[in-house]
Amino acid sequence: MSHSIKDTIRKRKSVRTFDGRKITAEDKNKLKEIIRTADNPFGVSVDFMLLEAKENGLSSPVIVGCELYLAAKVKRVKHYELAFGYSFEKVCLLAHSLGLGTVMLAASLNRAAFEKAINVQVDEVMPVASPVGYPANKRSIRESLMRKGLKADERLPFEKLFFENDFSHGLSNGNTFSDSLQMARLAPSAGNKQPWRVVVIDNTVHFYEYKTMKDSPLGDIQKVDIGIALSHFDLTEKESGHSGRFAECDPQLALPENMHYIISYERKE
Repeated sequence: MSHSIKDTIRKRKSVRTFDGRKITAEDKNKLKEIIRTADNPFGVSVDFMLLEAKENGLSSPVIVGCELYLAAKVKRVKHYELAFGYSFEKVCLLAHSLGLGTVMLAASLNRAAFEKAINVQVDEVMPVASPVGYPANKRSIRESLMRKGLKADERLPFEKLFFENDFSHGLSNGNTFSDSLQMARLAPSAGNKQPWRVVVIDNTVHFYEYKTMKDSPLGDIQKVDIGIALSHFDLTEKESGHSGRFAECDPQLALPENMHYIISYERKE
């Protein structure tokens, strides 16, 4: 990828208003290659498909000017929500580097039609789908109002999300993990609730979920959001020349209410 991942993360915005052009054959082939190679650190297979809206009867009331959708399904195995969020966001970031817009939709789509088109089985789930196309020069009024209502461009302060050694001490912005965590901070999330929290202990980053939404038949959508943040974090780590691995090593900290341990990242020096 010629673009810096940090630049891509900073510049990418969710797109709901498209200019109506069909994706060129060249860009579509590049997108298919991105989808084919989309992986995640959890060893969970995420099955992507590009779907024509008219052929499959697909629609979303919040999308304007786009007739192609990206959908994906995953089996309900361990860490499936994290894996799905990580892989889907990786595709969205790389699509942005091609000049293509995306936005993850969970509720505002005709789900039955999407699930039929992607052939979701009993042991599988399709947490989100996304339109994919060239962004319009100007957002629709509906999209502008939606973004304003969600405060889509706002994020919680660094010190409210990231901590050192325990949940009582905010993490210094000059910490060795600051760059990667700043990119995680910019991740999109359902309702812009930003459910990820982090405690850094030495060379290990422990990720937690601050749970404010109930699980749905799709699973824990906030874990999908954490998977998105993990992709920002991990891709930045890799681009910065660091190597590490995700593992379960709960430090057994005293936790605030509604806080749940998810996974840890161990950097290898």
